[in-house]
Amino acid sequence: MTEILVLYYSQGGAVRDMSQSIARGVESVPGVKARIRTVPKVSANCEATESEVPSTGAPYVELQDLEDCAGLALGSPTRFGNMAAPMKYFLDGTTSLWLKGALIGKPAAVFTSSGSMHGGNETTLLTMMLPLMHHGMLLVGLPYSEPALGNTTTGGTPYGASHIGGAMDDKPLSDDEKKLCIALGKRLAETALKLSA
Repeated sequence: MTEILVLYYSQGGAVRDMSQSIARGVESVPGVKARIRTVPKVSANCEATESEVPSTGAPYVELQDLEDCAGLALGSPTRFGNMAAPMKYFLDGTTSLWLKGALIGKPAAVFTSSGSMHGGNETTLLTMMLPLMHHGMLLVGLPYSEPALGNTTTGGTPYGASHIGGAMDDKPLSDDEKKLCIALGKRLAETALKLSA
């Protein structure tokens, strides 16, 4: 069974919801399974740590999850046009995988959520791609052959799936946003199968 790692950080729940739709798309491809993982929060207090196992939601990611996966979907909320610090902190700790070339040639896709229409979705997606490119991953986006990409009045970009959650992160995923998450997961899984053949 080919496994795609769906790795996300979510504070308000929107990116977590997106990860579940992306996993649905991944698992719509026969022979492919999604492994959903998250990263712990970081603290300005250097003595503060999260528990080893999250109280709710997906388990925390381990470097072995990245090494073992056939592809990666990476998701984070926007933070001033960039990924959230917990995701960046995790990626900064992947040097051992970079030294081994463990991710070279694997497909990757990115997804994000912001509070407003112009809240930095596209720049967040683009900046999330940079560490993946340094790892030698092959980026998968959303082509305009996806009807929802041309129809959406909420989130959705050719760089990856996106969501507009509202200032209080209280807007659920729109139908188009869900469709684009599913399409991105499916495209990533299909690409991973083709590359592993």
